[in-house]
Amino acid sequence: MTQILRGTALLLLIMAAPALAAGPLPAPAAGAQVPAAGMPAAATPTGRVVTLPEALATALSRQPQLASARAQTEAAAARAHQARAAFAPQVSTSLGYSRSTANGTAKVGSYSFLSNSTDMYNNFSYGLTASYLLYDFGATENQYQAARAAIDAQKEGEKTTALAIALSVRSAYYTARAARTMVAVAREALSNQERHLKQIQSFVSVGMRPPIDLYQARTDVANARADLITAENNYETAKATLNQAMGIEGGTDFDVSDDPAPPVQGEDGMTEPLLDEALKARPEFAALAAQAKAKELSLKAVTAGYWPTVGLSGSYTGSGEELGETGWNFGLGVTATWSLYKGGLTQAQSAELLAGIRDINAQVDSMRQGVRLEIEQARLAVRAAKASLAATADAVAAARETLRLAEGRYGAGVGNILELSDAQLVLTRAEAAAVSAEYNLSSARARLLKALGRAETAGQ
Repeated sequence: MTQILRGTALLLLIMAAPALAAGPLPAPAAGAQVPAAGMPAAATPTGRVVTLPEALATALSRQPQLASARAQTEAAAARAHQARAAFAPQVSTSLGYSRSTANGTAKVGSYSFLSNSTDMYNNFSYGLTASYLLYDFGATENQYQAARAAIDAQKEGEKTTALAIALSVRSAYYTARAARTMVAVAREALSNQERHLKQIQSFVSVGMRPPIDLYQARTDVANARADLITAENNYETAKATLNQAMGIEGGTDFDVSDDPAPPVQGEDGMTEPLLDEALKARPEFAALAAQAKAKELSLKAVTAGYWPTVGLSGSYTGSGEELGETGWNFGLGVTATWSLYKGGLTQAQSAELLAGIRDINAQVDSMRQGVRLEIEQARLAVRAAKASLAATADAVAAARETLRLAEGRYGAGVGNILELSDAQLVLTRAEAAAVSAEYNLSSARARLLKALGRAETAGQ
């Protein structure tokens, strides 16, 4: 009777094993996003979810690098105000008091008279002076206009910083999104391995499989659990990096949304139209143009030093032993100051500015080449990532089918544990490759946005 029961149980296990091994995964919860290409669905967030537009907006308001760039713009504006101050009258006043002796000498004919005494007397003095620049052949005006051009350059520098910050946030965000998906991949792998372990325990307990299969299954479960811990740690690290990119100090008790990077307009087009757009939109070019203008105006200001400066001056002064009894004087005058020789200073300053202008022109040429390379690399990376994404989708589907067949073969007794373990490993690697391909596509689109100088803050 015992042999009959054991045989019946064995027969039932053999018949049921393929269905048990290849049983479907639990259906996703209501409202959960169903991943494409057979990828495992990430767990539905239960707490705060950070979207890409929210991350970008946070960075633009909290990132210290952008605050520093804004402060530099304010400093440039202050320097322009300093240069403009030379157009206004310059007024100063003074008030003094001293107490001293009044000894002296006097000479009448061949006789000299000395007056030495320790008596001391008060002396009060005051003065008010004013000066006004009448004409300096454009030196002050060009200095002021150069300072204003420097403001424009710094404002474009702010935009450059904002674009760099946006790229950093997008890269960190897509890294976190990929890490979140890898957690789902690791969880699915662990779930599969635990399911295999239960089935193998049943097979070994009735003598269908050798005990070594059970140890191999336990090893696979332990490795899958370690992989899940690593994936979860990587996700937490990626969120911490995203916090830094956003410019905030806080915990990682949030999830990133699962929205993929949408296509970039023109990503499938040719390089030349994209380059034309980038040359007009990239703030670095506008900044260099403003810097060149500032140097040209500074050059005019320096060369004006070859000519005289004409100004108007006035003064009102008074002095006396008693504060209420002082003698006063006032005067007006026109002065012309002409530096005839400065030891070659003006020529050297002019040469420096001319060299700076040539340097900026060279930077423009180099940057144009660099932007072309950025666009080419990003455009080609987008194309390659699209092709890779399609290929990995096929690989995931094939790996899932391979695992299903391996589970069926093992359950039917014609496969071995190594074949089953290898099939699970192949699926996990295929899913990881799919995650990597999607990340590469998102990252390439982020770099293309930056290369084109587009300042989108929503979803891209």
